[in-house]
Amino acid sequence: MLLQLVATHPEAVVPVLRGTPTWVWGLLAGLLVLGVSQLRDRTAGLARVSLMPLAMTALSVWGTASALGGSPHRVPALLAWLVAAVLGFALLARGRSAAQFDPVRRVVRVPGSVVPLLLIVGIFLVKYVVGVDLAMEPGLVRQAPYVLSVAALYGALTGVFIGRASRLWRLWRASRPFPAGSVQPATASLQHRP
Repeated sequence: MLLQLVATHPEAVVPVLRGTPTWVWGLLAGLLVLGVSQLRDRTAGLARVSLMPLAMTALSVWGTASALGGSPHRVPALLAWLVAAVLGFALLARGRSAAQFDPVRRVVRVPGSVVPLLLIVGIFLVKYVVGVDLAMEPGLVRQAPYVLSVAALYGALTGVFIGRASRLWRLWRASRPFPAGSVQPATASLQHRP
């Protein structure tokens, strides 16, 4: 809806932006600061590197529930969200991570990346566009293609976020000390290998 409106009537962008509540721009600013912080190399504990994927998952679930909770297609939408999340997760979870775990300090050294910023902006834009769409045309929640597409998009973004985080969790888990007499997996260096 919004994308079609902007494509056919670009002058409609200004009224839409003016009608956006101020808190939305504050949320965007905070999310951008969070995303930009991911551009530089950093060192963090496991809890800290887990916080953003969990927060973005919560934002995705909130976006899906708030937009589609009243839809008669909410059960198929939930399934579409789950399938897309699993596919997004599978796409990235098995990949290689350039992060390194420091077992002495119990921290992960994570190289900077633009991917978290793009995912954050993606989730925000989906939430924003869907909010505007539903404000302009509330009946969209009754249209199965729209509902399933939105749910799948939220799910895919969430799956990618969690998939990237799972690489760090595996890296941390692989470097934990093992009890005496147990077989420790072979790790030649601190760098994670799939």
